[in-house]
Amino acid sequence: MDRSQAPSSGAIREVNYRLEVRPDALADIEAAAIWYEEHEAGLGTDFVKTVFESIDSLLVNPLVHQLRDRRRNVRWILTNRFPYKVVYQSRDQCVTVVAVLHTARHELRWKQRV
Repeated sequence: MDRSQAPSSGAIREVNYRLEVRPDALADIEAAAIWYEEHEAGLGTDFVKTVFESIDSLLVNPLVHQLRDRRRNVRWILTNRFPYKVVYQSRDQCVTVVAVLHTARHELRWKQRV
């Protein structure tokens, strides 16, 4: 049997992740959306859509993003268009979004939540 016919010992398996968005993270999204909406009509809606696109992308492979705090198992993804990061943990096939913060915010904002 040649290599092209040999069974693969490193078979790729699909992993399905569950998503949990904590209430504090939802409050972060709502506060920022209100701020953007007050400054320009429709911008708050665009912000929410952009953030949830980033969150949804985590379910494909949450481990692809750099580990930012090894002890707490924290990673984040930057949103497109807006200067925000989605801070999350990935454990036991569950992605938990703990904060959605402006990139200029101090790390203590998310560290208090994990």
